[in-house]
Amino acid sequence: MALLVYHCPNCGGSIRFDSGTQKMTCPYCRAEIDVEVLRYMDEGLEQDQAPEAVDWGYEGGGWRPEEQQGMAVYTCRACAGEIFGNETLGASSCPFCGNAVVVASKFSGALRPDLVIPFKLDKDAALAALRRHYTKKKLLPRVFKEKEHLDEVKGVYVPFWLYDADADARAEYEAANIRSWTEGSYRYTETSDYRLIREGRLSYDMLPIDGSKEMDDELMMSIEPFDMEDAVDFQTAYLAGYFANKYDVDAEAGGKRAAGRIRSGIRFQFGHQAAGYHTVKLKSLDVRIKNTKIHYALFPVWILSTNWQGQNYIFAMNGQTGKLTGNLPLDESARSRWRRIIIGLGAAVFFTLIRVIFS
Repeated sequence: MALLVYHCPNCGGSIRFDSGTQKMTCPYCRAEIDVEVLRYMDEGLEQDQAPEAVDWGYEGGGWRPEEQQGMAVYTCRACAGEIFGNETLGASSCPFCGNAVVVASKFSGALRPDLVIPFKLDKDAALAALRRHYTKKKLLPRVFKEKEHLDEVKGVYVPFWLYDADADARAEYEAANIRSWTEGSYRYTETSDYRLIREGRLSYDMLPIDGSKEMDDELMMSIEPFDMEDAVDFQTAYLAGYFANKYDVDAEAGGKRAAGRIRSGIRFQFGHQAAGYHTVKLKSLDVRIKNTKIHYALFPVWILSTNWQGQNYIFAMNGQTGKLTGNLPLDESARSRWRRIIIGLGAAVFFTLIRVIFS
């Protein structure tokens, strides 16, 4: 399977997209090239033929069918090294020569994204965000504060489906206000019941749903929003130097999640408008989605992972805005120490109050 490698027009070295300059840069001669200038290279590189294979007569055993499931092999154009990955791999780097490579076939035809938001923040920004994430967290294991403990830090273009839609909605609630008062030796309670109707149309523009099974849905939602003002027409040049996957969750499956998010959003909005009563109970909610349109895009995400006591912890940072999220482990010994300290302080305060009261 063919890979694209962008070469510097000055020295011939492998170039990659730089998030800081928003240009293609050469690490050898320091040249900077506008991405738009390389647009013509996509067509030329995709038409190149791989070198003719030579049969050296090796008769070793082949892969067993169960071993080949989900696996793909790619050949680096720069050094001819083979890169093993899964079938959704779209961009990576060659482990032999380090060249940034793009799998052209993964982003062509029906699979070609409409839009891409280029990386705005680099690896150092991701590491700095992680350090801020665990700053002042006393119960965090010390090993998490050691940079070298991170198992992997990689920039990934994550596939997203973007949904445009109008939603006509109608909600019905049962509400009540309760008033109590005392007259003489009697206590009275008055309950006023209400039937509430809320109707309206909400429009959604570019509602994002990640299209990769490898990415945790909740993790991807937690680093939203992405600013669509930075979205540009897709070019493979933006992928050079980063990992990228094509979608393996189709638009229909993603649409079911989008409809669920729309319904949840409407329920929240209508519920907020139905406030002001002592009790409010939703009886029915009817949502009709229409005027739909779908876009396919790649969004920049930094993935940081580490292992602690046999459990893998994943952190994700929005490569455009810097928003980072992820769960942190607890140092049980540190938690026990703090529990003893808190109990000790509580006991000290209690006995001090007792002495003050009875002195």
